[in-house]
Amino acid sequence: MFSLLNRPPCAAGITLAASLWLAVPHTFADPLPSYEVLIEQIGQTPFSQEAVARYDAAEARVMQASLRPNPSLTVETENAYGSGPYSGLGRADSTVSISQPLEIWGQREARIGAARADADVAALRREQTDKAVAARIALAYADAEAALLRHGLAQEALALTRQEADAARSLVDEGRTPRLRLIQAESEVASAQAQQVEAQANRDAALARLSALVSLDKAASSIPYSLLDRLPQSIRPVHPDPLPVRVAQAERDAARQLVTVEKTRGRPDLSATLGVRRFEETGDRAFSLGINLSIPLFDRNQGAIRAAEAEQRAAEARLRASRLEALAEHQAAQASLTASDSWTTATLTGMSAAEEAYRMARIGFEAGRLSQLELRSARTALIAARYATIDARYARVRAEVELARLEGRIPFRKAP
Repeated sequence: MFSLLNRPPCAAGITLAASLWLAVPHTFADPLPSYEVLIEQIGQTPFSQEAVARYDAAEARVMQASLRPNPSLTVETENAYGSGPYSGLGRADSTVSISQPLEIWGQREARIGAARADADVAALRREQTDKAVAARIALAYADAEAALLRHGLAQEALALTRQEADAARSLVDEGRTPRLRLIQAESEVASAQAQQVEAQANRDAALARLSALVSLDKAASSIPYSLLDRLPQSIRPVHPDPLPVRVAQAERDAARQLVTVEKTRGRPDLSATLGVRRFEETGDRAFSLGINLSIPLFDRNQGAIRAAEAEQRAAEARLRASRLEALAEHQAAQASLTASDSWTTATLTGMSAAEEAYRMARIGFEAGRLSQLELRSARTALIAARYATIDARYARVRAEVELARLEGRIPFRKAP
């Protein structure tokens, strides 16, 4: 059965769910899948697919970095096409040689280490992207559910103002109240209609944004599973450092590896050559051996080394800042979650009291003991109290999402 509030935490929540059930049109055509189903489909989102592709590219660069440089083949002919006896190829001497670069200064190990460090960063980035997508889904889900609830409250407020206008009309017809009260009531009906139209537009927009985020073919029209009533899964992170700090650490390590790579590039390049020479005139053959060593006389890669060292210092500074920010943000998120949970409990209690106050004001108004202004005040307080319960639960979802981000987990999911 369709229910915007899956399991209200108290009797006030049950009362609110019942009122919304009567107020909100029930559209079963395109219900939204549950939050758990959407989380399981994170890998199908473009954001996650991009992160996976970047990780695959980084792993491919690790494979490429582990390959040794290719040898080169050289064919040379001497004493050919000259003059006299050397006019043709009859006395030409030919040499075939193979040259192989030798990475003996730790160049290959440094190259592989840098590629591996970049792949480690990409792996953490992929994990971070999945957590970020989960957070976006949770916020969009809660936003759409809250928009549905606000639309239901706008419809309920419109129905109540119409009932009060009908009651005022009856009192005017009976001569028990001036016509001014009826004009005021009709003005409130018009205002409530405008608010209902705005709430409907916000509801449709929120559902469309959520449907687009989770790549639904058609926009959902209802939410049968509540997220606003979920209790947060506040847990300590398994890893001693939060995910943003681990990403900063991996980036620091990658910067260190880049310094090593740049230092090896400043060393001489060494290659060995082995060749076979054929003397055409006698038909004899002989081997040729050679060593080629570059001399870093003018370019010792000092500029690139200093640049890499500066990048390393920047990465270390970002790591220190990330640790400080993570500690402060985690404490703030925990405080926010505690406050929003207390706020939710208080608003539900206040809503229960406002419902009872409105019921008594309605009885008193119909009995002629209370004025329309008093009834209007009670109704305004009731609607405000119900809006406050939605805002408090939405704030609780936001606090849980932020805390989950800092702890490196998916919101509202227990640790395995």
